Amino acid sequence: MDPQPTPSNKSLIPQLEDMLDLYLVKKAPFQLPANVKEFIVKFGPWITLVLMLLALPIILVALGLSAVLLPMVGAAAGVNTGIMATVSLLFAIAALVLEAIALPGLFKRSKVGWNFVFYSVLVTAVGDLITFEIFGLIISTLISLYILFQIRSYYK
Repeated sequence: MDPQPTPSNKSLIPQLEDMLDLYLVKKAPFQLPANVKEFIVKFGPWITLVLMLLALPIILVALGLSAVLLPMVGAAAGVNTGIMATVSLLFAIAALVLEAIALPGLFKRSKVGWNFVFYSVLVTAVGDLITFEIFGLIISTLISLYILFQIRSYYK
């Protein structure tokens, strides 16, 4: 009889966090200076809030336009283009919602706020993967995760 696999003590997300912490913090060739980390932790929530307020009208307009123009885009550029644009927009909205949920925790420097930003980065990465945005998937996700894990110790 085959031995039964033992269940892992950790779920997938904590395992991913541990692996990313190992490669993006402990084994990273470059560590952000403490004053840069402090600046990001102190002003990051405010910058995020301003960017969210600026992005919200754009996303709402894009959502409205996609509802009106999707049939025409599908006819002119192909159904896949319209579907990918809609999928991309839905993932952007999901990431924006997660960042909005994270804001109170970020201002309090709580781990819960950090977790929601982490989930937002993961949602964006999945959206980039599904819509074949390879540049965004590799570069943007890597930079976001690097900065996020560099400041992780500031959140309790």
